[in-house]
Order: sequence, then C-alpha cells, then structure tokens
Amino acid sequence: MNFTFEVLPEDKMDYVRESCNELMAFQKSVATITPELFDDMSFETRLIPSVDKAIHNYTVVVKDGNQIVGYVYSNVSPKETYSNEFATFFDLSSVQKANVGCLSQFYIKDGYRKFGIGSRLYTMSMDWLNQFDEIDDIFIFVSNGNSNALEFYKRKGFTVSHDILGGFITVLRNK
Repeated sequence: MNFTFEVLPEDKMDYVRESCNELMAFQKSVATITPELFDDMSFETRLIPSVDKAIHNYTVVVKDGNQIVGYVYSNVSPKETYSNEFATFFDLSSVQKANVGCLSQFYIKDGYRKFGIGSRLYTMSMDWLNQFDEIDDIFIFVSNGNSNALEFYKRKGFTVSHDILGGFITVLRNK
C-alpha cells in the first residue's frame, strides 16, 4: 500500500462525493437509534451545505495509489450554524467566541483502518483548526452506534459533552 495525503481545494470537493455517501451508509448501518434519519443524508445534503456555511474549510483525502480510501473534513463556522431546523448541537452561550471549529466528517474505508491513517488525518485536522485564534471551542459529533469513533476521539483527548436528538448524536468537545 502506498498512501498519499492530499489537501483538497474547495472547488474539488466533488472528489469526496462517493466517500461521503459511503460514510452516510456506514453510519446508517451501525445506528441503533433512528437509523432512518440517514435516509436523507448525502454529499449534497450534508457536506455541501457545511462547506457553504463555513468561514474556513479543510478537506484531506488519503489515497492508495489513485483510489481515495478515506477523507476528513473540518471547518470553522459561526456558532449559530449549529442551531438549525435539524437540531441545536450545543448550548450557544457556552461558547464565548463567535466561531467554533468542527471536525465534521471522517471516513476510512473498511480494510484501510488500523494503518495509522486515522491518527494522521486527525492530527492534520487538529493542526489546521488550532491555527485559528478566532476559535477556542472544537466540536466533534459522533453518530450513535459508532463506538469505535467515539473511543478514538476520547483517546485523543476529547470529552463527551452531551447527547442530542435522543442519543442519535454524541457531542464531544475539546474542553
């Protein structure tokens, strides 16, 4: 295996369409609480709106040869972005600054986990997010049933803040 990591410019987001849709299917497959909520989630309904609402976007793909085998998408967005018709993801008054960071999507294809790809993508995202003085708070939202991801982020120092939507999403926070 020959892994390469590539930062995608915003005009190349379409490169992760298939991987993003695979992520949504994976999340539905492991969900134990209202998996049907994933039926309307896709590249067009989750990733593109996130990119459009963000102030700063960062996407890294990992390839094995020419095949994309994983990606991470992080952003810096106004905190109000996380209170919408779907849910209020955190108590907005608990965030002092106007903007927050979010490690928003993270996916590695089955068969490519356990090679250190996740740790490298995570580190790249945190290094990117930590360069912004305009944010103090970084959030990660883990869908129910994805206990491996939840434990991964805990090992990296994030703590569980709370659950939303009756446990459909666990909110993790950097402090």
